[in-house]
Amino acid sequence: MPTFPAPDGTLLAYRTIGDGDPVLCVPGGPADSAYLGDLGGLAAHRRLVLLDLRGTGGSARPEDTSSYRCDRLVDDVEALRAHLGLTRPDLLAHSGGANVAAQYAARHPEHTGKLALITPGPAAVGITVTGETRRALARLRKDEPWFPSAYAALEAITEGTGGDWDAVAPFFSGRWDEAARRHQAGSRPANQEAVAVFGSEGAFTPEATRTALAAHEGPVLLLAGEFDMNTPPSAVAEYAALFPAATYAVQPGAGHYPWLDDPGAFVAVTAAFLA
Repeated sequence: MPTFPAPDGTLLAYRTIGDGDPVLCVPGGPADSAYLGDLGGLAAHRRLVLLDLRGTGGSARPEDTSSYRCDRLVDDVEALRAHLGLTRPDLLAHSGGANVAAQYAARHPEHTGKLALITPGPAAVGITVTGETRRALARLRKDEPWFPSAYAALEAITEGTGGDWDAVAPFFSGRWDEAARRHQAGSRPANQEAVAVFGSEGAFTPEATRTALAAHEGPVLLLAGEFDMNTPPSAVAEYAALFPAATYAVQPGAGHYPWLDDPGAFVAVTAAFLA
């Protein structure tokens, strides 16, 4: 894998898939970007540059572990842009990676082309999702064979009496089949310290970020999954309203990983936006 130095000297890795104009891709987690794959075939339309966040995948662990914090990761994305010699690249981010991308766009609008936020984590802009919103979304899946045990685990987590996240995993996929099970297992973050520090105190400045995004002039796509428990469509719609003119889309039947649930639908919307 090719590497480049972050501003603090940490050696970061990335992979490229496909041809054409590059799109910088920021994974969630923080996890190895391998779980993004080729984003359902999006690599047939654009060259994907997939960053392994520090301490994950092929990227080194930093000496200063406070640099795992979300706002600090913005500097790593900027270093990747400079390393590749790009002036205004398009940016795609998934899940928690959207918190990095949103802060990047707020801090570096002059270096941000099109911005695609896929089932985005909304902490950077101060949007919260209530337990009742998650339960109501979960009840849409009541006819699924796995629903009773998964819903019981969700209620326990919501009420603070349980923490069996493996049991609620089916809610994050549009269809809970063997492929989804394998992907869920492979996308788990391996660096728990990075996970713990990512959203720690000082990681987010929602008011400042929202103010900056309200003046963002570039094209923005916010894509929600109909059944996504992480960021339900209502939260993604609220997120989209923060921009002067954002495209808001909901992929029917999709969960948190829409490129897995229906690659054709995902690529059709995302490739058209990035074209």
